[in-house]
Order: sequence, then C-alpha cells, then structure tokens
Amino acid sequence: MALPSPNLDDRRFQQFVDDAKRYIQQRAPEWTDHNVSDPGVTLVETVAHMADQIVYRLNRVPDKNHLAFLDLVGIRLFPPSAARTDVTFWLSAPQEEPVLLPTGTEVATLRTESEEAVVFATERELTVVPSELSHLVVQRQGQPVTDLTTDLAEGKDVLCFAEAPRPGDCMLLGLSAAVPHCAVALELDSRVDGVGVDPRQPPLVWEAWTEDGWQPCEVDRDGTGGLNRPGEVVLHIPGGHVLSRSGGQEAGWLRCRVTEPLVGQPFYTTSPTVRSAEAFTVGGTAPAVHAETIRDENLGESTGLPGQRLRLAHAPVVGDTPPVLLQTAEHEGWVDWQVVPHFAASGADDRHITLDAATGEIAFGPSVREPDGTLRQYGAVASKGAFVRARRYRTGGGRAGNVARGAVRVLRTSVPYVSEVVNREAARGGVDGETVEEAKLRAPITLRAQERAVTLRDYEELARRAAPETARITCLEGEPDEHGSYAVRVLVVPQAVPDPGGRLRFEQLVPGDNLLDRIMRHLDERRLIGTRLAVGPPYYQGITVVATVHAFRGVDTDRVRRQAHDALYRHLDPLTGGADGKGWPFGRPVQSGEVFAVLQRVPGVELVDQVTLHPADPLTGKRGDATDRIDLAAPALVFSYDHRVRVIGDGA
Repeated sequence: MALPSPNLDDRRFQQFVDDAKRYIQQRAPEWTDHNVSDPGVTLVETVAHMADQIVYRLNRVPDKNHLAFLDLVGIRLFPPSAARTDVTFWLSAPQEEPVLLPTGTEVATLRTESEEAVVFATERELTVVPSELSHLVVQRQGQPVTDLTTDLAEGKDVLCFAEAPRPGDCMLLGLSAAVPHCAVALELDSRVDGVGVDPRQPPLVWEAWTEDGWQPCEVDRDGTGGLNRPGEVVLHIPGGHVLSRSGGQEAGWLRCRVTEPLVGQPFYTTSPTVRSAEAFTVGGTAPAVHAETIRDENLGESTGLPGQRLRLAHAPVVGDTPPVLLQTAEHEGWVDWQVVPHFAASGADDRHITLDAATGEIAFGPSVREPDGTLRQYGAVASKGAFVRARRYRTGGGRAGNVARGAVRVLRTSVPYVSEVVNREAARGGVDGETVEEAKLRAPITLRAQERAVTLRDYEELARRAAPETARITCLEGEPDEHGSYAVRVLVVPQAVPDPGGRLRFEQLVPGDNLLDRIMRHLDERRLIGTRLAVGPPYYQGITVVATVHAFRGVDTDRVRRQAHDALYRHLDPLTGGADGKGWPFGRPVQSGEVFAVLQRVPGVELVDQVTLHPADPLTGKRGDATDRIDLAAPALVFSYDHRVRVIGDGA
C-alpha cells in the first residue's frame, strides 16, 4: 500500500470564522454585532480565508516529502508504450515498376463524431516489387524436382503432386523477382473439380524460400478451395524472401506442400492439376507504430558544465532503440551520445546521457566530489557553446492505439497506385503512462524486491516491469515432475483487442516468442541461483455453453440471442471476464449455476430453461460430454468457444 499521508490540519474556512467569533465573545464582550455586515467580521473572514490557504499548502507538505523520498530512492514514472501493428497496402492494379512507401507513411482509423482518428506511421521503408511467374516445378516425396514450365506454357494439364498424393509432395512456383513483405496473387486454372479434400481445410501449406530456409506464408484468401477449382490465392510473403536456385533455375521460390490432414478430415484421392498459372504483386505489408516521429529538434547550446539538463519539446518519449538519438556539434562534426540507465559505470570520456522518458528530460553526467577531495566526472561533458539537437525520437503511445483488426483504413500520406490500407491484426502493446498514485503503490514492492526475485510476488512484479504491455501475468510454483525442483512458472497472457463484436480468437491469446524471451532474460538476471524458470502461456480450457431461454412476449428473439451471446463471451473472458471484470481467475471452475445467473440478467429474457457446459478444444473444435461443472487446474484459464443459445419466443 502507499505510504500514509497525514492531514496536518483539517480545519476549513467556516471553522476559522466560528473560532474567531468565539474568541471575540471571550476577549471583547462589548463587540455584539457578529453579522456579515459588520466591518470587523469582514476582516475576520478575510483572515480566515488566508488561513485556509495556508492550511491547504501545509497539508501538501507530506505529499511533497513523499514524492521527494520516491525520487531519492530512484522511483521513476514508467512512460507509455506505443501500440504496433502490421499495415497492408493494396495496389489499385499490378504495376510494372516498384512502388516505394517511405518510412513514416501515415495511416489512421476512421474519424467519427465521438472519437478522434488514431494515427500510425510506418517504421521502415516498403518496396512493392513487381513480379510474374517464371517457372513451375514439382517434387514428389523422395524424388528429384521436375521442371514443368514448358508443359504449362503449352496449356497441358500438369499434375501438382503425385497421382496418389502423399504428405511431403510439393509444387514450386518461381517468381521473376524476390518479393519480401509483399502480397502476391496467384491465378490458377484447373479442370479438376473435387479431389476428396475439405475445401475449407485442405491439407496444404504455402511457404516461401528465405535466408533462413522455407518459411510459411500467410494465406489471405484461397479461392481455389485447396486447388479444387479455378481461382485466386493471395499470399503474404515473409521478409527475407530471396532469389535461389532450384532444379537449375533461379527464381524467388514459393511452394505448396501437402501435409498430414487433421484428425477426421479427408485427404486427396487424386492429384489436382494446373492448366495455366499467373502471378503478380498486389500489395505489401509494413510495421506501423502509434507514435509521431520528431526529427532535428534544436535543444540549445551546451554550457560546458557537468550535470546540464535539457528538456525535449514533446513528451512522453515512447520506447525505441535508442529512445532518443542526441547529437552535439563538436569540432569533428555531429557526434552521437548514448542513452544509459545511470552513470554508475560511465567514465569521464564516455558520451553518455540519461533520459526521463515520462518528462522528456535529458541529463549529462555529473561531477562528484570523492572522499579524498578529488572530483570525479561521470560521463563526458559537451563542449561549451556546442549546439545540441535531438536527431530523432518518438512521442505518443498509450492505450488508445490498441485498435481492432480492420480498424486502420485511411491513408493519410498520398502514395501513387495505393488504393486501400488495412491492418490484418489488431494493434497491441499500447499502455498508458504510469501515474503518481500508481508509482506510490509500486514503491514499497520495488524497495522490498531491490531488483532481486525471491518470492513469487517478486517474480510477478519484475515480469510486469519487463513487459508492461502484457494483459496478465501470474507466477506459480512449478511442478517438480514437469519443470524440475525449485521451479517458478511464469504464466503470460498477452494483450489482445477483440474483433468487432467483442470476440477473441484463440491465436490472439498466445504470447509471441519475442515477448517470452524478453521476460525470461529479465528474470534470469535477477533470480536466485538454483531456481529454474518456465515462462509461457497458461493452459486455455475451451468451454461451450449450450442453453435454452424463453423471451418475453413481443421481444425480438434475434436481439435477445445476440445479447445472450455477448453476455456469455463477456463473462467467460480471460482478459475482462469474471465477477469483477478483471479477467477470469486462474484455476477457478465454471459452473452452470452462474451461467444461469448471467443469462437471466440479459434484457428480454423471461426464463432460463436449460444450461449445459461442454469442454472444448479451441484448436480442433472437438467437444466433450455435457456437464454442470468444469474444473480448471491452477495454471488454466477459460476460453469461450462457439456458444449455442436457443431463444424461444411467441412463435415457438
């Protein structure tokens, strides 16, 4: 809890006036007119007003001392972090020349009457490289590649795989150029109609050859139904796509590989064929950040004295590498300064500075008098009169940048041949800056832990500090059989923005490898020797609710059904569900009785007739038997999966 702040004097204006009038009765009984019209009472009220202001300032002294103490022990406000997402730029038509989108290209959400537009800027340059299909080869499992480019050019029907396809068979398409970070459309024509697979879940995977080998491509849409019919396949090519040689031909290679079918899914009975094929680049994807980039900001001149402090014009500064590129004009030209967390390891010749990201204050190294009387300089001092500038930094960030997928649709920077933009995934990572009150609550925990993890709460607090953009983090004792002795299990739930309609997809709740590695490195430096760390996602128990409810007479049953679904998804939510709306508690069981209560509170519901719970696998969609209670293990959370609500109304 926060340090207590005593109220040194709780008296107010009227109390001062009343006390003064009582003293008048004791000391000057001949003064009998105490009405506000009396000039003496006016003086009393004036003095009482001044005393009230003094008391107000006096009561702020403990809070000021509290903040001074936090500053003394090194407590600093955490700055906001900026949300990031990948933005896809779609071309109006395939182009013959490369289309360049420079760094800083701005896109935004739609502005409405109640909400301002949320602006994002690309973080790197994107080149949409034109391409066309130059080669087609096939490779059966265990056999060399066969070049079928000539057969395709002659209009022959080419088998994509072996006549009896097996997992591992591949069809390789060579592009005329490498197209990293681009979207490529493949127009495929075939005479085969139906070859045994489920067109919605074909046992195929599309991949691209990169510097690190074959990497999967994201399939934006597949109009062929797994090569079952003529259509278009749009692929998003990963970065690192390069030209390479296969079958004696150099090209930017893509491949369609046959995989093992899912349990219960049909497989190819015969190989699909391709009669004609075309490829062309239709767009590209670049990372974007919810922050404004400030360049070449003049901060003034150096005084040549140690400990000089300068302030950026825009704050807070959102994280980057480095967070601010500071330069000074020395005799040898513009020189860079490195941002460090402190000057403890800085020598007199090290061009080091510190940055308070929340306030934008930059500090040069101080000069400290040692016990023997000598002065020691921590960090170099800029030359007197040298111009100081911030070459580049970013400002902005905050929770407002966490927009749903598909929300970014406005191109603010004019780019030729670009007709549409969209974020195919929700923006994540935006966190508001820490407030003073939140810092007061954090201070006792920080002082107790001292950057060392001993208790489970220490691990939890340090993990949150390493990744403030996460939605939930909890720490449990690891199972000796699974994680070894003296193990700490850190469960990480990433930040996720629901799709329009309030639904979370399962893949949104799986933390990325970069996030887990960052938390692992941060905790590994602070753990006790001998303690094992296991950092990963929790186990998500899928739950399907099957319910029957009766609606009041005259009520729209479709509206009741939608609201019932919304209530179930809202209550059984790992991020915002539960009784307190802060996320479903880890390990808490789900019972049909509380689901009854949730549905009964839906407007328009007269009677909840029946509720059953089914455990479900979010990956395969397989459901278990109906039950009234589903128990969760300590490291488990719920995940709503395809609830079914039947509403009985007037016509039933």
